[in-house]
Amino acid sequence: MNVWAFSTWLVPYIGALLALLLRKLGKVRDVIAVLALAVSAFSSIPLLMEVLSSPERVVHESFPWIPSLTVNVGVYVDPLAGWMALIVAWLSFLIGVYSFKYMEHDPGLTRYWFFFDFFVGSMLLLVLADNLLLMFLGWEGTGLASYSLIGHWFTDEDEKCVGDIGRKALGVPMWFTPSHSGLRALVFTRLGDVGFILGIGTLYYFTGTLSIPAIAEHVGEWAAPLAKSGLLFPFLLAFSLGAFAKSAQFPFHEWLVTAMTGPTSVSALIHAATMVKAGVYFLLRFSPIFMLAAHEVEAAAPQVHAFFATVALIGGFTAFFMATQALVARELKLILAFSTASQLGYMFLALGSAGLIHEFPLGFLAGFSHLMSHAIFKASLFLAAGAMIHAVESKYVDDMGGLSKYMKWTFLSMAIAVLSLSGVPPLMGFWSKDTIIEVAKESGMLLPYLFGVVTAALTAFYSLRMLIKAFLFEESENVRHLVEHHHLHEAPGLMLIPYLSLALASLLIGVVWPVIGPGLLESMVNHVLGIEEAFHPEIHLDPALLATSLTMVAIGMGTAWYLYMTRSGLQVVTSIQENKVLKSLQDFLYDRWYINSIYYLVIVNGFLAVSRLGYKYFDTLIIDGFYHRFIPWITERASTLGFAKFETPIIDETYHNRIVKLFLKVGSAVRKLQTGKINHYLLIFILGLVLILIYLVWV
Repeated sequence: MNVWAFSTWLVPYIGALLALLLRKLGKVRDVIAVLALAVSAFSSIPLLMEVLSSPERVVHESFPWIPSLTVNVGVYVDPLAGWMALIVAWLSFLIGVYSFKYMEHDPGLTRYWFFFDFFVGSMLLLVLADNLLLMFLGWEGTGLASYSLIGHWFTDEDEKCVGDIGRKALGVPMWFTPSHSGLRALVFTRLGDVGFILGIGTLYYFTGTLSIPAIAEHVGEWAAPLAKSGLLFPFLLAFSLGAFAKSAQFPFHEWLVTAMTGPTSVSALIHAATMVKAGVYFLLRFSPIFMLAAHEVEAAAPQVHAFFATVALIGGFTAFFMATQALVARELKLILAFSTASQLGYMFLALGSAGLIHEFPLGFLAGFSHLMSHAIFKASLFLAAGAMIHAVESKYVDDMGGLSKYMKWTFLSMAIAVLSLSGVPPLMGFWSKDTIIEVAKESGMLLPYLFGVVTAALTAFYSLRMLIKAFLFEESENVRHLVEHHHLHEAPGLMLIPYLSLALASLLIGVVWPVIGPGLLESMVNHVLGIEEAFHPEIHLDPALLATSLTMVAIGMGTAWYLYMTRSGLQVVTSIQENKVLKSLQDFLYDRWYINSIYYLVIVNGFLAVSRLGYKYFDTLIIDGFYHRFIPWITERASTLGFAKFETPIIDETYHNRIVKLFLKVGSAVRKLQTGKINHYLLIFILGLVLILIYLVWV
């Protein structure tokens, strides 16, 4: 057994179990939970090294589990899974270290650590599984854990809610409690998982196996019949529906926004580094197999290309759509949540475009490299945001301002991560985002490409706006009050080191990317399941594309600086509030394009209306009226009539009286024949004998 492969995903599960068993030991429980994450992180390094050093670039081991379904408990670690496991394990460990201090006095720590480690184990199982059933168990495990972690503060105090208390849009409340948010996340992601389950069943029906390598090897067995029947495109969409929901792509985006009710460490873990990347990982794992189907089955190519075009369009729109909402958001974590969904849209744009260009691995790497860079700088942003919210005792950027004087290291971390998010060279975010825009341009789809370009400007604007309002803006009344009472301070070391390290990693990787990038990218893509040809990537810059991208970034950052750092710009911001048209546009964006309200008005209230009608006309009339009233009444009437007309005259009189008397009379008559005198018996015998003789003679 490959110890590194199994310990990478299994040890966090053991840590979760120990967190329960050691629940009364306080700090010991917390240390054990973090140590389990450390073991997983350190195991992922030799695992990746083993994969990259082996001739086949694969570690594949499995043991029998369900022989009747030919399903094993196994790991399949190619470069994609190896690098992904490394990213997930190390980010989870750093966030766990941060949590050790951040969650120090929380009353629900046993529950927190159990689901934290359980989540990490499930995410790593999802990444390393060699079959769809095991992958699905990890997939659902992350969903269960996220439900608990998002709703961790289930007592639902106002300060734990997301959104402005009392605000409504189209009559629908726009603030959400932790318990409600956890339920929303569970429902939205489970909706997509219905399609995932359907896809798993379809693949098993055609191939008779759930093994991912076997499904790739026998791609013609399922792609050909589906393509010939015209069902391949619907199948690919349904199969990938879970990925769209998990990664908060339109129209499944709403769960991610309100998931900010969880602790900030949870936001960093789930909504920046790991779970929301599960959908992207799904496409990274299966899009090469889909491309293989297009190459091997001629009839499949148009439908596969239509699928990739759909992914690119949804990804591009999601990137733009969510970025517009970040422009006006006031809650620090909400800005980052909108940004996360927007950047996930970029990744979907890359992977959708990959299937439409000649060099598929280029798009594959664009999506994967942005997954890696975004996981690093966005985890840093979320963790720093948690320190800031804790320091100023408010989730709103309007209650901050001037923090650069009091939280210098946090400001440095946020500044580096913001620049990386904005795509400023030479940080890592610049290289990965520009590659995505390049791939989108090469795909030939104008609309997704334009979405990507415009979103670059929007991202730069809201990122710098957030940094200015929190750190460079005039100190708010809240900050001045905290300074006067000496309550404002830098984050403790256990919290500061993780997010500062991640921010510096984003900077350092970006600086050396032209040197290490080609080799690193080559190690990520060659020998990945479904990618048959070797690919040798190069780091290059298209001058026209670079000029376009940097112009967008400059416009975004320049506008943010003008509006929030100059006196005339602040007057413009004030005038927006006074202009009815512009204020309506701002409210439209602030209330998330009213889509959440439409969901509640149409879907939630629609089901409520159907439920009320069902209660009125089915439950009341049929269940209560017919089943609970009419049937008992008719049964009682039938029983009364039966008693009067059947039981008394027939059962009692006939069965219990007349039949008994008849048998008594017959018995009495027969008894009289038994006189006990032999002369009577001889006479009867002779008479009977005579009668028999007469009969015989007559016949």
